[in-house]
Order: sequence, then C-alpha cells, then structure tokens
Amino acid sequence: MKQNEQYQLVIRSLSDRIVEAQAPIRVLDAIKWDDSVRDSFFQKRCKAIPDITPDYYAQRPLGYNPGELRQVFQDIERDITRQLGTFNPVGQIMRRMCREYRMVIRMLEARGSADFGLISQELYGAASDAFHAGDPTLTDLGIALSESLSNIARTEIAREPKTIAAPEAVDILQARMNDAFPDDQAVRVFESDGIVADAAAGADYIKIRSDAKFNQRDLNILAVHEGMVHVATSLNGQHQPICTFLAKGPPSSTVTQEGLAILMEVLTFASYPARLRKLTDRTRAIQIAETGGDFMDVFQFYRDEGYSREDGYNNASRVFRGSSSNGLPFTKDLVYLKGFILTYNYIQLAVRKGKLQQIPLLFCGKTTLEDMRTLNQLVEEGLVVPPRYLPSPFADLNALSAWMCFSGFLNNLSLERVEADYANIL
Repeated sequence: MKQNEQYQLVIRSLSDRIVEAQAPIRVLDAIKWDDSVRDSFFQKRCKAIPDITPDYYAQRPLGYNPGELRQVFQDIERDITRQLGTFNPVGQIMRRMCREYRMVIRMLEARGSADFGLISQELYGAASDAFHAGDPTLTDLGIALSESLSNIARTEIAREPKTIAAPEAVDILQARMNDAFPDDQAVRVFESDGIVADAAAGADYIKIRSDAKFNQRDLNILAVHEGMVHVATSLNGQHQPICTFLAKGPPSSTVTQEGLAILMEVLTFASYPARLRKLTDRTRAIQIAETGGDFMDVFQFYRDEGYSREDGYNNASRVFRGSSSNGLPFTKDLVYLKGFILTYNYIQLAVRKGKLQQIPLLFCGKTTLEDMRTLNQLVEEGLVVPPRYLPSPFADLNALSAWMCFSGFLNNLSLERVEADYANIL
C-alpha cells in the first residue's frame, strides 16, 4: 500500500472513532425541561419559579457513563498524537474536537449546578464578551439593534398572519428539501412534540413542532436556515470520504454554523424585523441571567416585550435549561448574533484579500472559522472534498464579492453625518 493511502486510512480511522464516540451525546435532550414543569408554572399562575435542582436532572440519566466516555475521547486524542504527530493539521482539528466533547460531557454532568453555566460560557461565550478590546459587547449589540427595531415597530408594516398548521408546513418544506437535495431524497421533514423551538434540524431531517403555526415567511426562513445551511452542511460532511468528522459539530462549529444560517437569511432577504428581534431578545435575556436575574426576571422581561405567557415561558426556559431556575444561563443562544458578526467579517476579509476559494469551504461540513486555512490546504491535498450542496448566494462568488465590496465601503461611512445630511428629506 502506498504511503499516502496509508496516511488517509489512519485519518479516516481516527475520524470515524470521533464520530462514533460522540453519537450518544445529545445536549438539548439532556437539558430540556419536560411539560410537567411548564404545566406547574401555569397552575401557579406564573408566580413561582420552576423547582429545578440537580435532583431534577439526576432523574434523567444521560444514557451513557460520562467518565467512561470522557476516557474514550482521551484515548482517541492520545492516539491522534501517536499516529499523526503533534503538529499535523488534521490532527490538531481532531484533538480540539476531542477536548470540546470532553468539556460538553463535564457540562452535562454538572446539570443544575453553577459549573453548568460556567462551562457553557467556555463553550459558547458570554453576553459580556467583546469582539476586540474596546469594542461593544454582545449585550451592547443586542441593545443597539433593539433600539432600531423599536423604531421599525412603530411603522405600519403589515404582519402576515400565521395560518399554516404543522402538517401543511411539513408538506411545503418536504417539497423544498426534495428540490434542494435531489441526490439525498432521504432528507425528511416531520412533526415532533419534543422540541421547544418551532423547528429544529438534524443530520438529515427537519422537525416541526406539532402545535406550531407558520406563515410563508416563516417557512422561507426554515428552508434557508435549517435546510440550506444545517442540513446541507451535515450532508456535505457525510459525503467526506476521509475527514468524516466534518459531519458532526462540536460547540466551536455551532458559532460558525448559526452565523452562516443568519447570514443566509439576510442574503436571501428571508429575514424580517420580528425575526431579528427574537434573536436580540435572546441575547438580552441571557445577559439578565448572567447578572443575577432568575427565571421570573427573564419571564417578566419577555412579557414586558409583548410576548404571550406561553412564548414568555418557552423563551425563559431556553435560558435556564440545564441550569437551575436562579442559576447561570445556558449561553448557546448567543451564537446567532456572535456567529453572524464573525462569519460576515471573515467573508468580507476573504473578499478583500482575494481568497474567494476559501468561502465555499464554509459549507464542506460542520466547519469552524479558525480551521478555514487548514481546510483549504486539506482540499489541495485531497483529504477534504468541496461541498456537494452550496446555496445560491455562495455558489455565485462574483455576486457575493460585489455585495461584500459595497457593504465594506458603506461600513466606513459615518451614520451620524449621513443622518445630518438627510435630515431635511427623511
């Protein structure tokens, strides 16, 4: 056997071991609250915080032995170094994945305790994080966007009523997925009672909450966000012949994947103010919990923002799932705005530097921004194949480059001066 073929087999074997080891880890299933918590909250007329303690989570085992699984990842990481060396680019990516998965397991072991929130901040970030020294924090960004959205809310933009029930939504999205992924007809859209959000995507499926209602704009966002990003990157990862780990995403890839999904919403004109408001409110809610607020404080924040009791509960429970009702928050929902900013800046810089060939590689699997240069090198070496499925804004790099060039120029203009210039006509 040729040396290069042996090298590829080693990478494939180590990669497959990571994919197999992470299979039983189900973060959202492990931390979600069951319906009895919601029912009790409403029976008490929304006056008492849910009684969530470590004992609540102890009644819901993870389905695997955490210590044993951590050791599995430790063994894989050790074998990566033994077989590929310390500085091998693929090995560095896979070792980081092993470390992240061990940290995820530690976080889930700490459900209901303060350590859960602290580890969550390590994995996903905190609302007080800044992008650079002296820059605004994620909280500052959320507040600034909320002020703009408040001005938009005063205008008479008609809101489409949500008249599409889950069964019809499933049929509409299934048809769109069949068109988008003609070579993977196994992509399924189906109803589910076990999710908090209106919809969620897996490796080859999209789940629709059975009692949710939608309008056409909602379905456009689901097709773009869940389908053309989350499902597409999963399928592209599954089609990797050697680096199979790209089919699975540790927390570091979540930031990039959600950033791509929000950017896709913007580029395809699928997003709208109420959608953006939902994302900014999630950031602000996490900030409230990080600064000492409990479940009732976050629930009241949502009620004050005009959310219904049911939506207020659902959103507040997203913040505290995995934690206690007065503990540190689960900070995963920060990745939407954080990922959007980081991904947008990366693409704009790639355009400015003329490295357009790296942009589509964002879709070759569950990628992480810090790995993009390495992934480009791996494509050249034949270890990674380009994405099979690429959404139209990223398939036409000429158009995307033009959009980014104009956007980059406009970012340099002073909004205060523009506002003064337009004062007499706006």
